[in-house]
Amino acid sequence: MKALLILLAEVCLASLVPEKEKNPQYWRNQAQQTLKTALKLQQLNTNVAKNIILFLGDGMGVSTVTAARILKGQLQNMKGEESLLEMDKFPYVALSKTYNTNAQVPDSAGTATAYLCGVKANEGTVGVSAAVTRAQCNTTAGNEVTSILKWAKEAGKSVGIVTTTRVNHATPSAAYAHSANRDWYSDNEMSPEAIQQGCKDIAQQLFDNIPDIEVIMGGGRKYMFPKNTSDVEYQNDDKYRGTRLDGKNLIDVWRDKKSKDKNSQYVWNRSDLLSLNLMEVDFLLGLFEPIDMMYELDRNVQTDPSLTEMVQVAIKILQRNPRGFFLLVEGGRIDHGHHEGKAKQALYEAVEMDRAIGKAGDMTSPEDTLTVVTADHSHVFTFGGYTPRGNPIFGLAPMHSDVDKMPFTSILYGNGPGYKIVAGERENVSAVDYGESGGMARCRMGCGEGTWQGPADAT
Repeated sequence: MKALLILLAEVCLASLVPEKEKNPQYWRNQAQQTLKTALKLQQLNTNVAKNIILFLGDGMGVSTVTAARILKGQLQNMKGEESLLEMDKFPYVALSKTYNTNAQVPDSAGTATAYLCGVKANEGTVGVSAAVTRAQCNTTAGNEVTSILKWAKEAGKSVGIVTTTRVNHATPSAAYAHSANRDWYSDNEMSPEAIQQGCKDIAQQLFDNIPDIEVIMGGGRKYMFPKNTSDVEYQNDDKYRGTRLDGKNLIDVWRDKKSKDKNSQYVWNRSDLLSLNLMEVDFLLGLFEPIDMMYELDRNVQTDPSLTEMVQVAIKILQRNPRGFFLLVEGGRIDHGHHEGKAKQALYEAVEMDRAIGKAGDMTSPEDTLTVVTADHSHVFTFGGYTPRGNPIFGLAPMHSDVDKMPFTSILYGNGPGYKIVAGERENVSAVDYGESGGMARCRMGCGEGTWQGPADAT
């Protein structure tokens, strides 16, 4: 009986292999084409880039990229492993080393300061050097650092910020703000001491520091309006009411800073965005949610644009400048999905960012546009389990755990509540000799769609 089961399993695995892949020449032809492409790269493009697009997948580590590649293929009715992400088609690839000046595991604020301003910084600080201590306003003055967005603006280029998080969240804020605390979204989140010492909240800095940013799109409406102002979309929901203690309506502040001969448009929903005549829009502010934008899986297609749609609009506006443009695009909720142990949300966010990368590629030319895709940090997200080719990326591994004899998904998280699902309460590991134990990797959970409501803002 056992021999029959093994034979059936081998037959099943063999059937997973496409016929063309059984021919050695298929792989040799593929290798030759790869080599020819690589050899052509010796004819380097030495043009000076007129445009720069920086795609930042927040929390998009290597395992996330691999799983997203498989998901993309499976959404196209392929097995998945053989598919290509848009970034896979880029001619150059590299690994980055990530850490904060005071932290082994970096957060999105200090890392954003590193890749946007070229200066490593402390955890939780944006647009400042490591001389600034988090939440201590009086350490800020004189320690501000400038970003590539500001450099581009000073060079006469148009600039834009597109994100699926709040426009005043950690990643985008490093492009324009200088703050000792990434959590100072509005003055409501600041201490009285910080306000008295003259520090500004990040939403205020968005419109003060570089007042002529051509395109700003994402979430974050509640931080722009006086405290208790009802939200235009969720009028009866108290948690989405305005937060500002200074009584300012920053949408009005944004408008007032624009020249009267310029066409400045504020939109809060998808239909208004897509109905704009972009050839006549000089400045665009789009705030589509009170806080972060909805996950792509949960997106209301009537009110919220996709990341791809926002990128398309942004490029159409920015590329009208003959001197070129700089555009920062953040797939920010990849990170949030992982924080919450929701692999499905995280990976669909990554696939949507892949679509946006493809759209940007269609609208630009490598002859004058430098496009970079990167991440700021990773997560304790893995998948394995000896799954057969084409196994659903959110599916089960083909065997049970050899420890507790329970089934498990191929996707696993090394944090969250999974130990309670499979192995009961965690043991106290405070006295463990990690050198002997190999690190005590104890998570054995099915996390395809976990429900842990972790700290979405942590990184």
